[in-house]
Formats: sequence, C-alpha cells, structure tokens
Amino acid sequence: MTPLQQSTRRHFFQQCGLGFGTLALNQLMLPQAQAGFAPQIDPANPMASRLPPLPAKVKNVIYLFMAGAPSQLDLFSDKPKLREYSGQAPPKSLMEGKRFAFLKGNETLLGSERKFAQYGECGMTLSELFPHHRKIVDEVTWLQGMTTDVFNHGPAKLFMNTGFQAPGRPSLGSWATYGLGSESSDLPGFVVLQSGPRGPRAGSTLWSSGFLPTSFQGVPFRGKGDPILYLRSPDGTSRHSERQFYDTVSGLNRARLDITGDPEIMTRINSYEMAYRMQSSAPELMDLTNESDHTFSNYGCERGDSSFAKNCILARRLVERGTRFVQLYHTNWDSHGGPGENLNDDFEKVCRDVDQASAALILDLKERGLLDETLVIWGGEFGRTPMGEVRKTVGRDHHVDAFTMWMAGGGIKKGYIHGQTDELGFGVTEGKVHVHDLHATILHLLGFDHEQLTYRFQGRNFRLTDVHGHVVQEILT
Repeated sequence: MTPLQQSTRRHFFQQCGLGFGTLALNQLMLPQAQAGFAPQIDPANPMASRLPPLPAKVKNVIYLFMAGAPSQLDLFSDKPKLREYSGQAPPKSLMEGKRFAFLKGNETLLGSERKFAQYGECGMTLSELFPHHRKIVDEVTWLQGMTTDVFNHGPAKLFMNTGFQAPGRPSLGSWATYGLGSESSDLPGFVVLQSGPRGPRAGSTLWSSGFLPTSFQGVPFRGKGDPILYLRSPDGTSRHSERQFYDTVSGLNRARLDITGDPEIMTRINSYEMAYRMQSSAPELMDLTNESDHTFSNYGCERGDSSFAKNCILARRLVERGTRFVQLYHTNWDSHGGPGENLNDDFEKVCRDVDQASAALILDLKERGLLDETLVIWGGEFGRTPMGEVRKTVGRDHHVDAFTMWMAGGGIKKGYIHGQTDELGFGVTEGKVHVHDLHATILHLLGFDHEQLTYRFQGRNFRLTDVHGHVVQEILT
C-alpha cells in the first residue's frame, strides 16, 4: 500500500470515528483474509500435473450423477412404519417449516411397495430393484444422512456441483483440475459423459469453470461416433497441412496476447493444441474393440450401445489414461408420477439402466488396481418425499432433508453405513452430511484443505465450500 493510500485509508477511518487501534487491527487481519492456497499454474500448460499441498488418498474422481434424484425410500431405506401408516396424513410436527416443490398439503404418506433385505457383512439394506449393488455393499461407504438446501432441480444440481445454486461458480471438476491439473496430455482433464432420454437440467453450467480460467471447464463427450463434433479432419486434409494451420493460428493468437495480455487467449491456444492431439487420442479412447466380451457382459451392455453402461467403461478408460475428473450424468430419475415418471415401470427401467454398470465399475477398478487411487461417487441432487404426489399415477416430490449417496475408493471405509433417518424418512437422526461437507471431504481425499484451495475474484478469495463445510472424518480410513 502506497503512503497516499495509507493516508487516505487513515482519513476514512478517522472520519468514521475509528481510531488507529482499529486501523491496526484491520491491517493485521488483511493478510489473513487474503490467505489461501493458489496452485502455481503455467499459462502455457495449465493442465500440467501438480502435487497437492497435503497427502492425497486418491488422484482421480469418477462421479456418477443420477440426474433427477433417485428415491432413497424405494432403493436404500426400508421404512416398515411408513408402510404401516401409508395412506394417512403425515404428522404435523414433521411438516412444520418444510418446503416442497409441488406438494399441495393434502398428500398422504406413501410406503414403498418394494421388497427389501440386508446384504453383506455391513448389513446394508437394498431393495429388489438394485440386485447388482449387493455385490459391492462391502466395498463402499453408504451416506444415509445426506441433506441439501435447494429443492428445485436446476438450482439443486448447481448446488451439488458448485456449492452455489445460481450459475457462475466453478464446478467440482473444475476445482479439482485447477488444483491438480491432469496426468493426460492428450485428453481433457475434466470429461463429461451423458446418457438417458435428455440432458440434465441446468446443462453446461453444471460443468462450467465459472470464474476460473476456461481451461478447467468440463468437456462433454458424445457417447457415439466422434466424441467431439468437427474433431475429425476434413477430407483431403493432410496431417502436415493441419499442423501448419494450427501453427499459423497460434502465431496470430500469440501476437494478440502480447498486445492485450488477455489470459483467455492462451486458453484458446491450448484448446487448439489439445484438439490437434485429440485427433489421435480420442478415436483410440472410443474404440472399444479391444475390450473383452467378458467386460461388456459384466457391465451389461452390447457393443455399439450408447448407454450409461458404455459410459462407465469409457470412464474407466479415461482414468487409465490420466484424466483427472470424469462425470457421468444419467436421466431420468424424476419420479413425480405420470407419463415417463411413474414409480413402477419407469422407475424400474432407470434402475436397470444403472444398477449393473455402477457395480461393475467398482469391481472392474478394483480388479485393475485402480480403485485405491480413484474416488467413485454415486448420487443425485436431493431425495424423495415420504408422502406421495398424485398426478396421473403416484410418485414422490423433491426432498432436501434426507437422502442417500455412496462413495468408494482410496481413503474411504469399506462396507460402512454412515447416518440414519427417522422411522418415516423425514429427516436425519444421526450422521448428517451436508453438500458442503461432501465437497470438503472430496477435496480432502484429493489432498486439499477445502478452506485453503481458493481463487481470487472480484476482490475476495472464493472457495468451493464458501464459508461452510467440514470433512466427514468418520467415513475415512
């Protein structure tokens, strides 16, 4: 701070009636307010692999995002009391102060019609709809006490991915690659794969880099054909002529960079270079001819499919090749009732879409020695209500106070059930894990203190967990 700035600052505090003691305290606190860990990034190679400041348990993340919010009450939480009181009005004491997206206040309790049983040494309860998950009950930690703040799909997905319910903040995958870079020089460090009848609500804002440099945003891959449109060289274009084109464009961009100093120009240069390298690496990634019939059988898909199961195979191949963060979105889990969203046939179909492949991914990573260095996350943006929502058929509304996710991989306890809910499934009675706590724990496993991994923007340091979040120590080894 210059002498003139110090004099101006002193005058301001004096005019406000504040003495030099307050000014001194303010000055002492200023460095602390600006404290944080900002990785040293080479603008010419922002995705260069970097070591985290703390010991890391994992180096890769695969996030299986169930877009639309699976019903924990029909998959993971058997509630005999809910079945007993099904059709009755919910207790007023449990409804006070609650907000729901579509319920009108006259709905009744809805017990699940599914059969449940306990599996594995951990005794995890699963419904009949997830038979393949029985194979991995003792491989994962079950987060039965998840909570969130946001009850509409788009904002809730943003909150689960960025820690904030409005667009503009960096996604979890962007924070991971900002901190760690990537071990792959020929593929993006953050890749997004989608399946199901439509894309997730909130779209590309879910994998945006926000105010971080755009080098760290997620790159969506198509599940069939060329992973990225226009990546293939035009007919009649030689590799040599293409290289000349890239070099010419790069030279023009660098000349502009020298004039403006705009860091996004370097991002553009890096994007062209990555595109050039991906003309060879991406087709190799997508070519599954060397994958065995046994692998396809384990994941439950056919060769040539475009499906969640195929995307799980691609996710494993991506982390094998050094991609840091892979996120799969699968729709439609939005079980309100009505066409395409009923809790019977439609729900059974979406369960079949993901059950076998999710379990196969864990077992495949374990067999290949990759699970110890990879974190796998499974879950949606919130849960489903213990009350039924009556449309053309009965479904369940959005529920933020209690839902289930699971995690597996390095640093995570195996076969551990964390948290539980009340006998009707309204709220968490122990082991509550908020979204900010989940984010803090993920960053911890990657080797970061969530309070220290920051990026300075518009005059202050931002972090994924804002001013919230605690590492869930109970689930860690």
